[in-house]
Amino acid sequence: MNIIFFSRREGRARHFNLAHPVAVGVCALAGIAVLGGAFALGLSLGSKDTGTHAASWADKLSQQQQEVREVRSEVQNRVDAIAARIGQMNAHVIRLDALGKRLTEMAKIDSREFNFDIEPAIGGPECDDESGVGAQIPDLTAMINQLEERVRLRDAQMTALENVILSRELDQQIIPEGRPVRQGFISSYYGERQDPFTGHQAFHRGIDFAGEAGAEVVAVAAGVVTFSGDKSGYGNLVEVNHGNGLVTRYGHNARNVATVGQTVTRGQTVALMGSTGRSTGPHVHFEVMRDGKSVNPSTFVGR
Repeated sequence: MNIIFFSRREGRARHFNLAHPVAVGVCALAGIAVLGGAFALGLSLGSKDTGTHAASWADKLSQQQQEVREVRSEVQNRVDAIAARIGQMNAHVIRLDALGKRLTEMAKIDSREFNFDIEPAIGGPECDDESGVGAQIPDLTAMINQLEERVRLRDAQMTALENVILSRELDQQIIPEGRPVRQGFISSYYGERQDPFTGHQAFHRGIDFAGEAGAEVVAVAAGVVTFSGDKSGYGNLVEVNHGNGLVTRYGHNARNVATVGQTVTRGQTVALMGSTGRSTGPHVHFEVMRDGKSVNPSTFVGR
C-alpha cells in the first residue's frame, strides 16, 4: 500500500510505500515508543496511587492500635474496680466474723455450735443431666452484686442480733443487784425495829451498811440520777432511777458525788459515806422503791 504526499513548495507528489521494510521498521519503532510512553505513564500514576493507599492503611492501622490500647485500659480499669469491690467485701466478711465471735461469747453460745473460724459445711448431689458451666465475664458483676446483697443482709441480721443482746444486757444492768458499798457490814435490816432515837417500834424502809467515814458508796445498777441533795431524815441523799418503776436511794452521805441528770453505771461511785441527817454513825441507808413503794432490798442485795 502506497501513501502519496503533495508538497506545495516543490509542486510535486511523493510516494511512501508502507510495505517497504524501512517503513515497517519506522512504524514499529513509533508504536513501541507510544506503548512505552503509555506504560511509563501508567507506572507513574500507579506509583502515586499505591503511595496514597499505603499512607491511608498506615493511618487506619495506627487508629486501630490506639483503639486496642483504649479497650485494654478500660478492661484493666474494670478489673481493678472488681478487685477493689472484692477486697471491700472480704474486709466486711472479716468484720462480720469478728462480730459473730463477740456475739457468740456475749450470748454464751457453744463455739462448736456456731463457729466463725471455719467455713460452713455445704454440699449436694451432682446433677447428671446438666454439665457445669464456668462463670462468664458478663456474669461476674452479677455474681458480685448478689454476694454484696447477701453480705448486706447478713450484716443487718447480725446488727439486729447485737441490739437484742445489748438490750438484754442493759435490762440486766438496770436491775438493782449487789451491795452499795465496797467494804462494810449490815448494821440494820429492812422491816420492824426499835427506833435508835425514840426507842419505839418503827418500820425501817431500807438496809443500813456501816463502814468508815469517807468510804465509797456505789450504785447497784445503771440509771439516771434524779435527786442529789439534802432530804429530811436522810441527810445528803442520792436517788437513782433505773426505769421500769425501780428507784434506789443512798442516804446519810458525807458528800454526794453524783449530780442530777447524770447517767451512772453499776459499781460507779455516787457518794462518800457519812452520818448526815438522822444518823448515829457513819453508814449508808440503802433503799429500793418499786412504783413509788419501798420493797425489801435484801432480794437485790442477796443476788
